[in-house]
Amino acid sequence: MSENTVCRGVRGATTVEANTRDAILKATRQLLALIIRRNGIDSTDVASAVFTVTRDLDAEFPALAARQFGWLDVPLLCGYEVEVQGSLSSCVRILLHWNTTKTQKEIHHVYIHDAVALRPDLSKLPPVDWKELEQWISEQVMSRDSSKPAE
Repeated sequence: MSENTVCRGVRGATTVEANTRDAILKATRQLLALIIRRNGIDSTDVASAVFTVTRDLDAEFPALAARQFGWLDVPLLCGYEVEVQGSLSSCVRILLHWNTTKTQKEIHHVYIHDAVALRPDLSKLPPVDWKELEQWISEQVMSRDSSKPAE
């Protein structure tokens, strides 16, 4: 790490279509992939990650999506988001603690789907090609799997 490296927080949120394992993992993978791509994050620079879900999502741990990306050495934690009357439901939030030389103003936080309502000021993303994103995710998972030693 260089002298100018500091730990920064990178936030993001998304909504999930259904309280199913596949829907939670897909939404979390997409959000995590966009955070990684928008900021150029390498998992070796991630100090830790916190994943929260609203109480209506209990079919899977969202942190499993990070494990699927190969984040086996990154400390991950899941929890419930504070319940506030009238708040957004079916929501997954991520907070990454990332060692970087970027300034706070250079960090790109990512809010997608209905979670754009949480931070409209931070939700000005270029259009997302969801099919291309899914292909990128598959390539990341496949490259992780191919780099594992044979058992």
